[in-house]
Amino acid sequence: MEIIKEENKPLYQREEGKGGFKACMFVFVLVAFDSMGFIANMVSLVIYFYSVMFFDVANSSNTLTNFMGCTFLLTIVGAFISDTYLNRFHTIIIFAVIEILGMVLLTVQAHAKSLHPPYCGKPTCVEGNIAFMLYASLSLLALGSGGVRGALPSIGAEQFDQNDPKEAKAIASYFNWMTLSTVLGAAVGVTCIVWVSVNDAWWKGFMISTIVSFVGFVVLACGKPFYHLRKPGEGPLTRIAQVLVLAMKNRKLSLPENSDELYEIGDKERIFSDERIAHSDQFRFLDKSAILPKNLTASSWTVCTVTQVEEVKVLTRMLPILFSTIIMNTCLAQLQTFSVQQGYIMNKYIGKFQVPPPSIPVIPLVFMAILIPLYEFVFVPFARKITGHPSGITQLQRVGVGLVLSAISMAVAGIIEVKRRNQANKDPAHPISLFWLSFQFGIFGIADMFTLVGLLEFFYKEAPSGMKSLSTSFTWLSLSFGYFLSTVFVNIINAVTKRVAPSKQGWLHGQNINDNNLDLFYWFLAILSCINFGVYVLMASWYKYKTDETDRAAELKAPADGLLPARVEKTVETEEIEEKTVEKVEITTSKAEAPVSEQSNSDDHTNEKEQKDGKEMEQKQQQES
Repeated sequence: MEIIKEENKPLYQREEGKGGFKACMFVFVLVAFDSMGFIANMVSLVIYFYSVMFFDVANSSNTLTNFMGCTFLLTIVGAFISDTYLNRFHTIIIFAVIEILGMVLLTVQAHAKSLHPPYCGKPTCVEGNIAFMLYASLSLLALGSGGVRGALPSIGAEQFDQNDPKEAKAIASYFNWMTLSTVLGAAVGVTCIVWVSVNDAWWKGFMISTIVSFVGFVVLACGKPFYHLRKPGEGPLTRIAQVLVLAMKNRKLSLPENSDELYEIGDKERIFSDERIAHSDQFRFLDKSAILPKNLTASSWTVCTVTQVEEVKVLTRMLPILFSTIIMNTCLAQLQTFSVQQGYIMNKYIGKFQVPPPSIPVIPLVFMAILIPLYEFVFVPFARKITGHPSGITQLQRVGVGLVLSAISMAVAGIIEVKRRNQANKDPAHPISLFWLSFQFGIFGIADMFTLVGLLEFFYKEAPSGMKSLSTSFTWLSLSFGYFLSTVFVNIINAVTKRVAPSKQGWLHGQNINDNNLDLFYWFLAILSCINFGVYVLMASWYKYKTDETDRAAELKAPADGLLPARVEKTVETEEIEEKTVEKVEITTSKAEAPVSEQSNSDDHTNEKEQKDGKEMEQKQQQES
């Protein structure tokens, strides 16, 4: 069933001369500059909480993981606003103001000694006005940073037309270069800014972070004339609710045998979406929302289109992928908390130069800065020849590699902690070098390169066109849940081991990490990561990639199954048919432009022959498809 209305216009019309990597350059600058301060704070705030705000070890870690969890959870707010009410550019600018305000308050508190708590020997010494100032600045920073990240990946990706085969391939490259920009900015942050914070003054480090972020937002604003900006459409949550409500309302109706009988609209009526998603057989109960009951007029709350139903199916299929990557981000939280605290009591010197422990993440960042270009220019072209996939391997295969490496990273972290603690207890004056931590950081850095980019590309490409930001924010939701789960694990592990351990002390208790069993916690996460990978393989194999009716069979396409590579090539016969078709169109066009009086009998004979050839080619094309 199909209805067409001529008066409706699409929300997204591409303008010539805009978009592409020229526009993305402004986005890359913002990503690099904002990452300098953001990631520097990610790795150093645990020391700030411990040494300035006088939280104990567990509370320092939990405060940071809760802050990071809230930051990434709030990406959903920015994503929802950019999909529904404002375009992505204006959404970023609004949340940028909030982020800068939060950074200013954090800088002011770090500078004012009166806003620092006195040491009290309790798990936390922050209270009263000091607590209000700290948590207010962290809340604003979390809201601002989260809102910006909810819209930022999509504003760059929408500079490419996903329906254009050449530009569609560029989307994968865009996410690689965006990650490289993050890595380069973070490398500067965890070395220069962290050094200033730890060795000079915390307020100076926070001030530098504020300034570079502000400059990045100014650069993004300067690029506005070059951007394709998609107008916001109908709220994605409303569309999801319509499908669920109508599916429940029509639960007693029978589904038609032919899915073509389900309700759909024509291309000229599409306002919210610029794509038409083909029907799939998964979650058939949702198809009942696309049945128009008799004696009812079609409206948004009486019937849903097949495309709208498929949008909900796509998001539903994504959820198991989202949940099966949470454990990896829980492992990431440990490298930003406990591993930094380990480095704080290790040998931090290279010759006479003292390395701040939060600067250790520069090691995986260097690995990533080298590996991302190699991945883009060497691995992807090589793998593309074998698999035929535009990205070399599927996004879910890329994520799977990262999950395996994260489990290995946690196992290595446990081994290094045993070596560190034994030496610290044996000879406290001669601790092992800080650079032993580079093994776990390096392995996890490579894991993050595979998983983060894979998830961003996966959630963006698979998302319905009107839910790009919302879907891309699933990557950040995985990070958010991972940080929150870290807090839960720390509390549960401490509570349980306190009861069963002979010493009646939790694995992660107190101020002295040398008296803890951090290695057992690392190995617990390694085992959990292995179990999680098994679950991920099942979920990714079950996943069915979205099928867009605008796809062309002649182009390289993603496989139907999540982890299984597929190669869809043009055969020699298909290429010959296409060449003949092009020649036919050119001849027919030239004859249509010529006067009728000049067309001879030989032309008529040629036309008859072309028609005959055309029928043969159509039959061959049908066989190919």
